[in-house]
Amino acid sequence: MRGAGRGAGKAVAAGAAAVTVAFGTLTAAAAERPPGPNPAPNPAPRPAGLAWSPCPKKDRIEGDALKNLECANVRVPLDHARPGGEQITLALTRARHTARTFQGVVLLNRGGPGAHGRDLPASFTAALPKETAAQYDWIGFDARGVGASEPALLCDRSYLNPGRPRADTVPSSAAEARAWQRRATAYADDCARRYPRFLPHLGTADWARDLDAIRAALRQDRINYFGYSYGTYLGAVYATMFPGRVRRMVLDSVVRPSGVWYDANLDQNVAFEKRIRMFFGWVARHHDVYRLGRTANAVAASYAKARARVKAEPIDGLVGASELDDTFLTDGYADSVWPRHAAALSAYLVRADPKPLRKAWKPPVWLDQNNYAVYSAVQCRDAAWPRDWSRWTADSARLYRAGYRFETWSNTWYNAPCAAWRVPGGPPPAVRERRGMPPILLVQATEDAATPYSGAVETHRLFPSSRLVVQVGGGNHGVALSGDKCVDGAVARYFASGALPPGRRGPDTACPAPAGPKPARASGRREAVRSPAADAGAPVREPVAVMGARTS
Repeated sequence: MRGAGRGAGKAVAAGAAAVTVAFGTLTAAAAERPPGPNPAPNPAPRPAGLAWSPCPKKDRIEGDALKNLECANVRVPLDHARPGGEQITLALTRARHTARTFQGVVLLNRGGPGAHGRDLPASFTAALPKETAAQYDWIGFDARGVGASEPALLCDRSYLNPGRPRADTVPSSAAEARAWQRRATAYADDCARRYPRFLPHLGTADWARDLDAIRAALRQDRINYFGYSYGTYLGAVYATMFPGRVRRMVLDSVVRPSGVWYDANLDQNVAFEKRIRMFFGWVARHHDVYRLGRTANAVAASYAKARARVKAEPIDGLVGASELDDTFLTDGYADSVWPRHAAALSAYLVRADPKPLRKAWKPPVWLDQNNYAVYSAVQCRDAAWPRDWSRWTADSARLYRAGYRFETWSNTWYNAPCAAWRVPGGPPPAVRERRGMPPILLVQATEDAATPYSGAVETHRLFPSSRLVVQVGGGNHGVALSGDKCVDGAVARYFASGALPPGRRGPDTACPAPAGPKPARASGRREAVRSPAADAGAPVREPVAVMGARTS
């Protein structure tokens, strides 16, 4: 599922200016209830059963993002049903607690599935109030198959990056659609050839058991957890499988459990159309800066003009129509890129300068390719996918004709390897509240395109004791710890004391979305604070969608 789901973007992990949090409206009356026989909420710290050592100042994957963290590895069974069988390695990082009060460990997941995560402890400790962050050990990890964990998946690289502009993802004929189907099948075949033993053990249920293995290695009776995007589904599955081992849990930008994963991608196609129209409308309101049109329709026409031009004559022989769509897909995830992308489009159409547009597109690097391989492996394994290509093309053609054009076909081909995946999918793991589970906190923007709002509503219903904090009118993917005092305050209070909003009908807390970005001509600076959600990728890079898909 692209963006909560979705595959391989490069990201910002906003090394995050600390967020100022307003404490005020939530009450401690709804503080967490201890789950049955588990220990008290503030257990004394225990020595970890892992060999922690300072992370390298220059990591081969993360660069310098780990320089102030500790690193360790944990071995887990490839097949949890055979604990004494073949083992694989998960790579972990830690930012240790510094306060005398220790509230346990917080496992962090950026999403994907397939997004890396070892850099996250630094982002979270910088973004939360210092006195709260100091009371936890913050644990980042690369999930099985990801990044520094071993083995790390990598399949046919030519699918994302053939070394030239890819074929237009919008097929103009049945023959072009069949060509995409052949490429997707070749990708699935290559993964099956490379990892025949690994692929059957890459579903979300396997990842949830890995989380519990990490908990055991850390010698904790219960864990705290924070998951963005796909990480919300992982957290919900973990809580369902191990309800008594959850202490506090925050799920931000929430996957709809009943949609995994084919239907969720159809939902995305609709939601991204609405979101890109919001971007076009924003550009139109700043016509005096960008000169791309005074209405959303006029800006859409400008984009279509640029798309046709780069399809006919790719920029530097590299950036064609599909690459242009990849670049602007990130505008559906985060409005922080709106000013720079609008400026690049304006430079190309108004000043005939292709350099900013060329600079905005980044070809997929090793980590992106790895993220995508794991994304495919997990989602194809999690649930049954249509095996008949006619179903895929019929659904895509129907949505495209209905006006949902921006993402529909690129999303189709991004997920198409699942139609030919050699490992059967499903059934999806169950998601529901079980006895002994404490109340969890859900966070959602109403206009999020990657994980539409319906996912948070459904999860709130499946976990009746949960509380839902909604950013009304917000469209960014990954809301918490990005500078919204209302949302960030709720999260900080929950981690500080377990305090939750009072329960009420619908959302338990409604936070107005912050104002959108201000227009700016092309520059290298970021225009807004970004959340640690920072989909996949190195912490200093802007998010870049690859073939219409990014992780959440």
